[in-house]
Amino acid sequence: MATSIRLSPEAEERLDLLAAQTGRTKAFYLRQIIENGLDDLEDYYLAADVLERVRRGVEKVHSGAKVRRDLGLDD
Repeated sequence: MATSIRLSPEAEERLDLLAAQTGRTKAFYLRQIIENGLDDLEDYYLAADVLERVRRGVEKVHSGAKVRRDLGLDD
């Protein structure tokens, strides 16, 4: 899927310099940035969603001590 984005002149310059210095394409770095950024965004937004459910009392919460006891890790 082809996608188009606009970068700030500063970001474009940094990307150009990185690509020139390493011999890799700008597309290579953009793919890495997007893939790594998606991991971070998913972690953040999914965690924020769980936190909101905990605050509303919808999500169950278990203490570390109870989990260790239930799993027999304190024996």
